[in-house]
Amino acid sequence: MTVKRSRWIVWLAGLCLAALTARLGFWQLDRAGQKVALRAQLEERGRAPALADAALPRSAGEAAAQAQRAAVVSGQWLAQHSVYLDNRPMGRRAGFFVLTPLELADGSVLVVQRGWWPRDTTERLRVAVPPPPAGPVRVSGRITPAPSRLFELAPEASGPIRQNLDLDSFARETRLPLRPWVLVQLDDPVAPVADGLLRQWAEPAADVHKHYGYAVQWFALSALTVMLLVWFQLVRPWRRQRASFASHSVQE
Repeated sequence: MTVKRSRWIVWLAGLCLAALTARLGFWQLDRAGQKVALRAQLEERGRAPALADAALPRSAGEAAAQAQRAAVVSGQWLAQHSVYLDNRPMGRRAGFFVLTPLELADGSVLVVQRGWWPRDTTERLRVAVPPPPAGPVRVSGRITPAPSRLFELAPEASGPIRQNLDLDSFARETRLPLRPWVLVQLDDPVAPVADGLLRQWAEPAADVHKHYGYAVQWFALSALTVMLLVWFQLVRPWRRQRASFASHSVQE
């Protein structure tokens, strides 16, 4: 391989790397913009009046249109169908999301993400969550999709402790007429629930700054690639050639 050809290969590889890292930087800026827009939309929906039982979404499309809307529902807990989603940290502590179906007055059932419970440090599979109260209850929360899925190697598990919860599969498993969305329960300042569960949920789209930070890193890497390319392929050979020319001039 000639020196000229190898230099062209270095130029091509360097420019491709610079273009790729710059593209990743713009992609992170785009992700940040999407989350800023989503955050504004969610804040607007959050200021809307809370939905009551009769106005609750019945389809996935209606639920998506009402995502993050406040809702106040009434019903009775089906505690025997409670599930605990593992590997769901809160405040850097390992623990579980506690989900319990709530039977509404019309007979439909809504899965409620009641709160978070810490993992037992001595016995990993022990979840001593106090049962929800019996009888009619009133629950305040916000409308969301099912909890985000975590990677799992084995097929989706059943039983109280599991990694993920697919609402369709859970409906077939329990034979409950589930609505296709989840109510994330919030602390009620008027009538606080003394069940020991924590509800300091992360705000949706609250990590916009992370994307700006990644964008800066990608742009910096792109600029560094260009600088190194110019230095080693242009400036350094030119300085060597100039030094060689000066040396020959002195010898003559």
